[in-house]
Amino acid sequence: MYSFYFERLDVWQHSRKLIKLVYEVSDSFPDKEKYGLVSQVRRSSVSICANISEGFSRKTDKEKARFINMAYSSLWETISHLIISNDLGYLNNNNYEGLRKEAESIARQLSALIARLETSN
Repeated sequence: MYSFYFERLDVWQHSRKLIKLVYEVSDSFPDKEKYGLVSQVRRSSVSICANISEGFSRKTDKEKARFINMAYSSLWETISHLIISNDLGYLNNNNYEGLRKEAESIARQLSALIARLETSN
């Protein structure tokens, strides 16, 4: 099977891992959060991958960088949701710290990718 370029990016692979982890931990959130925090954290985490893949469908590095910036923003939104989830006791500290480390790694990768794309213009 053919593999698209974005699928081979480490940052996209790590973002997929983060999505899976977010879905797993948010399954244990209270039912009352199903349409609130659960929905928000899942959507924002999926947006990271979606924006990376959409960005790499664009022709110019400037356009690609714009979508990678959106992925970066979605990552910060996800981190904010995770912080709130931890504050509310929906995430234990071990799960929170693991998710946070994964998110920080993705942030570094996205920053480097943005810098590379912006300097190639």
